[in-house]
Amino acid sequence: MQTIDYQTDPTRYRHWRIERDGDIAYLVMDVDQAGGLGDYELKLNSYDLGVDIELNDAVQRLRFEHPEVRCVVIKSGKDNVFCAGANIRMLGKATHGAKVNFCKFTNETRLAIEDASENSKQVYVCAINGNAAGGGYELALAADHIMLVDDRRSAVALPETPLLAVLPGTGGLTRVTDKRKVRRDRADVFCSIEEGIRGSKAVEWRLVDEVVPNSKWKDTVAARAKEIAARSDRPKNAKGVALTPLDRKIETDRVSYSHVEVEIDRARGLATITVRAPSQGVPTSVEAAHALGAKFWPLTVARELEDAILHLRTNEPAIGVILFRTDGNAQAVLDHDDFLAKANGDWLMREIRHYLKRVFKRVDVTAKSFIALIEPGSCFAGTLAELAFAADRSLMLVGTREGDNRKPAAITLGQANFGLYPMGNGLTRLQTRFLGEPNTVERLKGKIGTAIEGEEAAELGLVTSAYEDFDWDDELRVMLEERTSFSPDAMTGMEANLRFAGPETMETKIFGRLTAWQNWIFQRPNAIGEQGALKLYGSGVSPTFNKERV
Repeated sequence: MQTIDYQTDPTRYRHWRIERDGDIAYLVMDVDQAGGLGDYELKLNSYDLGVDIELNDAVQRLRFEHPEVRCVVIKSGKDNVFCAGANIRMLGKATHGAKVNFCKFTNETRLAIEDASENSKQVYVCAINGNAAGGGYELALAADHIMLVDDRRSAVALPETPLLAVLPGTGGLTRVTDKRKVRRDRADVFCSIEEGIRGSKAVEWRLVDEVVPNSKWKDTVAARAKEIAARSDRPKNAKGVALTPLDRKIETDRVSYSHVEVEIDRARGLATITVRAPSQGVPTSVEAAHALGAKFWPLTVARELEDAILHLRTNEPAIGVILFRTDGNAQAVLDHDDFLAKANGDWLMREIRHYLKRVFKRVDVTAKSFIALIEPGSCFAGTLAELAFAADRSLMLVGTREGDNRKPAAITLGQANFGLYPMGNGLTRLQTRFLGEPNTVERLKGKIGTAIEGEEAAELGLVTSAYEDFDWDDELRVMLEERTSFSPDAMTGMEANLRFAGPETMETKIFGRLTAWQNWIFQRPNAIGEQGALKLYGSGVSPTFNKERV
């Protein structure tokens, strides 16, 4: 299996380039046809995972390295074509797991674009100068404002159902109805035709925000970007923070970073992620934090943990259980949390907080079982306590181990647990955990800063179980043996259904409803069988469908 590396930088981009004009950035999609990750050509600005890895990197860099940028315009670098969507040859050859992980990552990238517009005030505009089909239109849907050239050729389309017998894989159906608020019957027509919709009809149906004559295209795009940029609160003269290469070493059974360690036990089907607390005190000022740049602990941990999760998700599909451990001084974590909170008016501190939020969301939608182990010497405090609340189960050791002089196992709540890192359902993980006991969340605020040990943590409902030292090893062994013995398919479905209690949002619909259906449809013979639409696409042979509705 090809190892996928999610780390890149603009000097290595093959498919995107960033062009800047004052407080406006143009994110130009110009896909290298020969630059795919597999044996296929990326024609018509179609994309694969490699193209989206670059897009994800560009979105992050624009937020951190270019604070002066207030509006980002996504456009095509090719004449008369915007984007043909996900590459069909890639999808046809990919394993089921590769297809699903590809769709998940592209969904996360589109959500990151929307997060940038909403929370960073780096607002995205999409300028469509050709056909935007399938994933190409889904990319446009992530923007706050969509412009379409009115040249009698350019159109927007979601043709997956009639052409490929699958669904748009990157949130298109949900964004059309929930975000663009397209009428249901019109959406039904739109998603059932190959040719798409163009011109004023696309505006009337709310599929785009405006159509512009070809003769006025360039000037109107620039003018619209300036109007939108003028409404942003991004700092005009701030200096960005370079996202320097990660301090990472990948070995056969280990991935090591400066503050994150991944140990892989393939025989047991599990991996352990250990996150270390900061070894240094908080910076003396916001300016000092800026000077630390990518070495500022919260930013470092966010980047390293994200890379570890993506690595395990894509490159270790047989690893079904991930253990979360932490190590270090809990107070040091809380001190950094307080620093972030007090400096929340600073653009960089805001970006770091939202980055951590997105990393925890990646945990929420990863198809692996997460178990948090809270032991002596651990630092599940504040931001790192979110790992315990994101886990499917959490186990805490009561007291200390014999011969261990470290502090007793404890979990420590901080202000960060009460609003800084909402889940996709719009609630905090504590609110989701205690959905039937909202008063418990209010009572827990009185415990902020207190080290809550084993039996009390279990009584408060902060952990699943607390075990004495003499029971710990056996209970953990039995639990892990049981977990790894279950069907991984059943585990994925069970966890995905249990993790998102409470209100449904566009985001939870995309991951919990649309993705689940796409996951199923991707395995059906009508799509991927020898006579299926995805297999026969481009061959000139019509697919043969089993007509039974299921």
